[in-house]
Amino acid sequence: MDRVKRLSSENGVLIFTKSSCCMCYAVTILLQGLGVNPTVYEIDNPEGKEIEKYLTQLAGSSNGNVPVPLVFIGGTFIGSTNEIMSLHLNGSLVQLLQPYQTPAAQS
Repeated sequence: MDRVKRLSSENGVLIFTKSSCCMCYAVTILLQGLGVNPTVYEIDNPEGKEIEKYLTQLAGSSNGNVPVPLVFIGGTFIGSTNEIMSLHLNGSLVQLLQPYQTPAAQS
């Protein structure tokens, strides 16, 4: 979908979330703790229904539910909580986030 591509290319770190999702909050806090200010787009509103359909396909969800949070870094789809945590645990997440960190976080 064009809107997802536009949002992900315009925002260095973008998280698609649902307001009631505790893991969305946890991933957002993790990224903030690593020195980035992610753009958070909640899809549980009438405007987000079409985006949710596209994200469900993108994430390969077979049950029709979008596995939020879904994270894009530098316009590239990274994945959901499992992928973010795996990257964080193996040390790769900080490298991916480096271009988007605030100057204070880089020192």
